[in-house]
Amino acid sequence: GRSAGPYIVGSATSGILEILIFHPVDTVAKRLMSNTEAIFQKGSSENMSRLSRVLFKDAVNRSFFGKWLSLFPGVSFGAAYKVLQRTYKFGSQPLLRDYMARSYGPWFASTFGAGNSRDMTNACAGALVGIGEVFLLPLDVLKIKSQTNPEVLKGRGLVDLIVNENFKLYRGIGWTAARNCPGSFALFGANSLVYTRIFGVSGPKEAKGYQIFLGSMSGGIASIVVSSPLDVIKTRIQNKPFDDPRSGFKVFSDLMKEEGAYALFKGLTPKLSLIGPKLVFSFTVAQWLIAKLQDVWVEKGWEAAK
Repeated sequence: GRSAGPYIVGSATSGILEILIFHPVDTVAKRLMSNTEAIFQKGSSENMSRLSRVLFKDAVNRSFFGKWLSLFPGVSFGAAYKVLQRTYKFGSQPLLRDYMARSYGPWFASTFGAGNSRDMTNACAGALVGIGEVFLLPLDVLKIKSQTNPEVLKGRGLVDLIVNENFKLYRGIGWTAARNCPGSFALFGANSLVYTRIFGVSGPKEAKGYQIFLGSMSGGIASIVVSSPLDVIKTRIQNKPFDDPRSGFKVFSDLMKEEGAYALFKGLTPKLSLIGPKLVFSFTVAQWLIAKLQDVWVEKGWEAAK
């Protein structure tokens, strides 16, 4: 098998760069998705101040720099989550795909056709990796709470939260898996499709920089659109106070009853325009770096040339 080194280093680096650049953007999207009141009301002169209160919370009256710093709550949770998530997701998917191709390649070729087997192997490996991502859920829950409902975390350390809230930190695990599975299937499947069908290459190792970027962009957009409805439900579940007993289905039925089906796509525009570039950036960096590091590993004799 391949050395895991390039995958770990390349994907971890993409996670570190992403958190430094995009954490404030993530906070904005999460706060917009968690907000239940109408921000823009017809004929109201308070629209911008309402938006400001939703985005900056207690820092609404601070200076520009103060407001900017307020978009970094939970950066410790966020940094840990993002680096681990990107390392796990972008690092393990190619390894799992290679294993699936070796072990089940003939089945994929006979089921989906020889021309589609690589794309489907990529997509299915992505879906399985997406489901496995739920082991990082406690860090994700704490990151989202610190971004959208920081009052419940005030004065509490990480150990206190883990000991006393334990399984509550896995709240929404089923919804998270349900959102991650099709989202990751679309991310890696669309990315692979662009390589094989549009550019005629097998993957990032053979692709040019702009091809990696366009493949990542296609995968990122497909992933965000496909996972958006379940992402809203997941965020609402995780954003509840720890003592709110409502189930995911109750949160969903309350949302449909009070806000309508449109609410399932709340935050889609900010996610596509703001979160989209974040995902595309880290996916592009990870794929490009992994391909370059594989060459370095071969040159140094740490891995046999393929």
